[in-house]
Parts: sequence; structure tokens; C-alpha cells
Amino acid sequence: MSNSASQPEAGLNVYLVGGAVRDELLGRTVYERDWVVVGATQDELIRRGFRRVGKDFPVFLHPITKEEYALARTERKTAPGYRGFVVHADPGVTLEDDLRRRDLTINALARTPHGAIIDPFGGMDDLQQRLLRHVSPAFVEDPVRILRVARFATRYDSLGFHISHETQALMSRMVQDGEVDALVPERVWTELVSALGEERPWRFFEVLRAVGALARLFPELDALWGVPQPAHYHAEIDTGIHAMLVLREAARLSPDPLVRFAALTHDLGKAVTPPEEWPRHHGHEQRGVKQIEALCDRYKAPREYRDLAILVARWHTHCHCAAELQPATLHDTLLALDGLRRPVRFEQYLLACEADARGRLGRQQEAYLEAELFRAARNVAAAVSIEPLLEQGLSGEKLAAALRERRIDAIRASRTTGAMSPA
Repeated sequence: MSNSASQPEAGLNVYLVGGAVRDELLGRTVYERDWVVVGATQDELIRRGFRRVGKDFPVFLHPITKEEYALARTERKTAPGYRGFVVHADPGVTLEDDLRRRDLTINALARTPHGAIIDPFGGMDDLQQRLLRHVSPAFVEDPVRILRVARFATRYDSLGFHISHETQALMSRMVQDGEVDALVPERVWTELVSALGEERPWRFFEVLRAVGALARLFPELDALWGVPQPAHYHAEIDTGIHAMLVLREAARLSPDPLVRFAALTHDLGKAVTPPEEWPRHHGHEQRGVKQIEALCDRYKAPREYRDLAILVARWHTHCHCAAELQPATLHDTLLALDGLRRPVRFEQYLLACEADARGRLGRQQEAYLEAELFRAARNVAAAVSIEPLLEQGLSGEKLAAALRERRIDAIRASRTTGAMSPA
């Protein structure tokens, strides 16, 4: 086999760039590698077996490793928004030209095949200082960078990274200039889900709020700050602070972004409580459904995110009161949750409710026995067999009514015998 066949990149001026270099230097696991090719043409890469995959950018897949190789390029802003760029790629574009267009200095690092680090913009120093700093004033040209910086602040918060004052000021200016309003919904959602998957997802929303972007992108969430709750149940009082505490607890309880999203949005209805009713929020559960629907519609959220979030918003207070609910109410709530047929989603619901209960000042370590009671009720009801009723010839509404009564009786009996008592 020829060298060009076994190593299609042989003889090309190739550099490892971006996140792989950054994470190697931070001692973090690298999951994917991106490469920049300097001094080559598209035709040359295609002749070597690379397959073009970038519709708007000159990006190719390596024929063997399937890693991404991009021609060195520059970008020129021509219109507002994420897509308003003209891309220029030819053999005359240098590595420094390519790195200059990147967002943060810690992402504008390159490594040669021999291991030498190329750092034209001070990214190594910023790694040492744990600083998220923009490469150039061209940062303001791409509104996605607001979301990316917020996500990087989230990802590296445990390492002590912070955003430079200058970069935060640029982000605020971009929001004020309306750049953030040009973001495409799909990209906002992608960044949101990525942030929810990080170790400290609440940091994402704190950064967006600090630069004014939360009010533009997630107004339903931003409106929670400044809305009071009864101090007896919420020592933190402020509903926005509560939302962040709940997200913290959800992140501790589960890595599932669906659970975290549902926990984050469970109290959106409190933002539209009439002020004359504060600090009480009677009916916020149903009001929250409309808020979640608006947010999910705007960002074309997948159905599973929407459905779980709505269920948690609508029924979380029932879980908190599980010990006081009548057997019939417990049963009917289980049906509303579709908990008998969808046990996995029911467990996601319980986790989000637990995050809500713990996401209050002074209550982070409290046991949440209500989840165990609700889980036990679900298991008791699910164990009731329908076969005897079918043998009696029941069907339709009569069958549904008889099955409901048997399940309620089973829940009532289990309470009497202590079978529903949490361990």
C-alpha cells in the first residue's frame, strides 16, 4: 500500500487545533480532534480521498480516521446573525489568519505533528490564568459566541475559569445591538442542551443573565428574578434564585438533560402570577404549562423535553403532598402522568420533583420521602391485574371504572398495611 493511501495527509501542512489542544493542555479527556490544513486546495484534498462535508465551509472528512480536516480560512461579516459571513479559503491563508477568526484565545491554539504549540494570541497564558478572553474585536460578529462563552464558563467553572471584563462587555454590547436576536432557534437549543449536560449547568444561565441575553433568549426564565415566594417554604425568597438552586440539585441527582430541563422550568408559572397575589402563587402549575409551551415552540424543542417539563410543572406539587393525597387522587395523578405505562419517565418526574424540594436554602440535605411514597403507589397500582375483570366480560368504560376502583383499593390497602411506607 502506498504512503498516500495509508496516510492521505502525508506531505500536507497539517495542525491540530482548537478544543483538542486546549483540553490536552488542561489534562482533560479529548473526545474529538479537528485539524487545519494550510497551503492546500479543495481539489488536492479530494484527490487524496478526503470527502467534503461542509456546505458553507471547506470542511472534509479524513478517509480513514473520519476526523474533520478544514482548509485554513478567513471569514468576513456581511449580514447580521449566525449565517451572515463570507468565507475565504485558499493556499495563501496562513495558520495565524485561521486562528485569528476563532472566539477565545484558549481555542486559538494549534499543535504541530511534532508536538510544538503555536500560540499567537496568548492562549497559553489565559489557560494558566483561567481566563476566557476573546481573540479580537471580530468576536462581536457572531452571536453564537455569546452562547459558546456561557457554555465554556459552565464547562470549566470547576477549574476556576472566569470571563474577562472586556469579553463580558463585548457580549453585553452584542445583546444591546440586537445581534442575539438573529440567532437561529436550532442553534440556541443545541447550546442549551449542551450546557445542561455539563457538571455545573446553572452557570450557563448566570452568564447569560449577566450580559442581558437571558431576557432576550429565555424571557420566561429571566422573569422569575425579583418575584418573591413565601419565606416559610423558600428561605431564598426570590424565585429566580430558587430556579438556579433547583438546577443545582437536579445536576447532583441526575446527568439526564431532560430531568435538568424539567427542573429548570418547573416554576415558570410563578413569573406570571399577578403581583397583588405575591408571595403566594396559587395556580402557578397550570400557568407554567403555557410558559413551557411558548419556550419549547420557540426553539423547536424535541417532544420528550416538552412533555416531561409540562408534567413536572403541572404535577410537582402533587408529589410534594403525596403523604396527604387521598388514594383516589394519587391514582388519578399517576394516570395523568401516564406513570403506569411509562415507568422511566415517571422516575424522571420524581427526580425533578426531588430537585425542587431540595433546591431551597437550608433544605439541600433533607430526605425526600414523598418520592418513595409516590413510587410505592405506582408499583401497587401497576400490580393490579386486569384479567379477572376481562373474565367477567367487562369492557370499555365499565372496565376502566372497575380497574380504577381496584387500583385505588390496592393503594388504600397498602397504606393500611404499611406497604407504602418509605424504608
